Amino acid sequence: MLHTAVLAAEAASEHTNEPIAPIALGLIAFGALVAALVVTYAFRNVGNRH
Repeated sequence: MLHTAVLAAEAASEHTNEPIAPIALGLIAFGALVAALVVTYAFRNVGNRH
């Protein structure tokens, strides 16, 4: 029983279908953070206008 589970786990690990590569995910997250920084910088003086 345990041997069968180990074989099934090994077979599943060989055929991983990642929907997005980790480096691409990191670049997308970095781009989102930069976009948030740009939006924050654009509205930095809205609160203290006269």
